[in-house]
Amino acid sequence: MVAHGARATRHGHWLLAVVTLVASLIGFVGEGAARASTPVVSCVGHCAHVSASATWDVVLANVPRVPRRVGVEEIDGFDASARDVATLRALHIVPVCYLSAGTWESWRPDAARYPRALLGAPDAGWAGERWVDIRKFGPTSALYGILAARVALCRAKGFGAVDFDNVDGFTNHTGFPLTGAEQAVFNEGLAAMAHRAGLLVFLKNDVTQIGLLAPYFDGAVGEECHVYDECALYAPFVRRHEPVLDIEYGPVRSMCAYDRAHHLFGVVLDRALDGRVYEACPATR
Repeated sequence: MVAHGARATRHGHWLLAVVTLVASLIGFVGEGAARASTPVVSCVGHCAHVSASATWDVVLANVPRVPRRVGVEEIDGFDASARDVATLRALHIVPVCYLSAGTWESWRPDAARYPRALLGAPDAGWAGERWVDIRKFGPTSALYGILAARVALCRAKGFGAVDFDNVDGFTNHTGFPLTGAEQAVFNEGLAAMAHRAGLLVFLKNDVTQIGLLAPYFDGAVGEECHVYDECALYAPFVRRHEPVLDIEYGPVRSMCAYDRAHHLFGVVLDRALDGRVYEACPATR
């Protein structure tokens, strides 16, 4: 656990492998898969622009006082102040707001707003976190109101985009019988929420549903796609000329050659996401 619990996550890899295999057999992954009923909502207003060749950094354990010279910087939505965000904008860096949408975090200032019935199993390996029930997500639900307030906070601080974490709960042991369809509806709803607030939104992991979800999002943030042989699944975003960030937590042979050839931006970071490690591949295009 890093400072304040802020981090990017990968969970349930053995289960994810099974889901990926089954999804590929029934056509759930492909772009031709049946779309969920949620309409695609475009970003409203003067939205930020992140090119497919953008360079990225992700620092969640603290707020960097001297940001790296990158095109996109992801920082914690609660820990960062409006002044921190303004500093990034002054450097022509698109600031991305990190929020956990799929888990409850005990240390957050809005933790008491979560009804007890929404809280599920502990998020294994992350103290103070529990999965939340996303199955009845809609404008009148308690979870929608909580997350809408968080998105509004990101917007008020001046962020240009949001990265919702823990949006692949159906591949994990959440304590709820979540289905892929329910996860897709939740993720599509999050994308619409961000776009209505004038924020870009990036899909975090949920690799088995990328073909279904790509039209709703403006790019993707993936973790360890080389380690788990998932990098090719990001092709729908690449074909849409949208950015894909490939985060690895240790050196991977031929990583940069692959990422350059397939138009991903690859970077090696430390798992603490505290800014101490940063080994980026050259920009792809």
